Amino acid sequence: MKPRRFLYLSLALLASVWVLVPIYLLAISAFGGPETINAWPKGLLPARISTATLAFFFAVRGVWDAILNSILVAALTMAMSILLGAPAGYALARFVFPGKDGYRLLVLLTRAFPIAILALPLTVRFIEIGIYDTVFAVALVHTALALPFAILVSSSLFMGVPKELEEAAWTLGCSRFQAFREVVWPLARPGIAATMIFAFVVSWNEVFAASVLTLRERTLTAFLLTSLNESPLHFRFAGGLFLIVPALVFIFAVRRYLFSMWGIANR
Repeated sequence: MKPRRFLYLSLALLASVWVLVPIYLLAISAFGGPETINAWPKGLLPARISTATLAFFFAVRGVWDAILNSILVAALTMAMSILLGAPAGYALARFVFPGKDGYRLLVLLTRAFPIAILALPLTVRFIEIGIYDTVFAVALVHTALALPFAILVSSSLFMGVPKELEEAAWTLGCSRFQAFREVVWPLARPGIAATMIFAFVVSWNEVFAASVLTLRERTLTAFLLTSLNESPLHFRFAGGLFLIVPALVFIFAVRRYLFSMWGIANR
């Protein structure tokens, strides 16, 4: 085996272990029950596998409402990030206008302000307009967090699609929208899927804004944060495991788009 290939494989294995070991330990703690959590020394395999911990977690009042809220917020965040980010990215990629470079910089600067600094004025404003403690309010904040990435990635994707392909479609009778739909969108779709994954993960894992902007309509992360101090340890492990699983399932479901994007990038 060549030294370079061995180095790449070693780094890939190290990265995989770095990611998978904490997930594995979380899983055996969630399925092993209190006995496995309190056992010392801990084994690589649980003494017994039980679903009692997860059953207890899902039976807690408010968990299913929090899960539904998280799903709704993540779906709204993905939709608004793509609906706002893709057109902005297309404009950056295809048009020349005054202040274009400054606009790119301003998009990045939106991530320079910590959400903790913005939480208080956002809370006051949302109360004034009547959307405080709603799923839509949390989705707006999560969209603001994911939108810079969506705009810049979309811009890079559309810049990678030759403009000559669109112009050829125009000469064949397509309108600008038809050329975008039939030519540009199929080529950019893998990257758009990656942007959706990022928006989903940002929304699903975000906790600070969801905790500040809600009282009753809490997402799962905010619900777990408020209940951790008074919850048993195995409840925390079950909640942590469930927070990981949906993101992994979502990434697995759209993995073929990611592979397609990498294939385009390698050509």
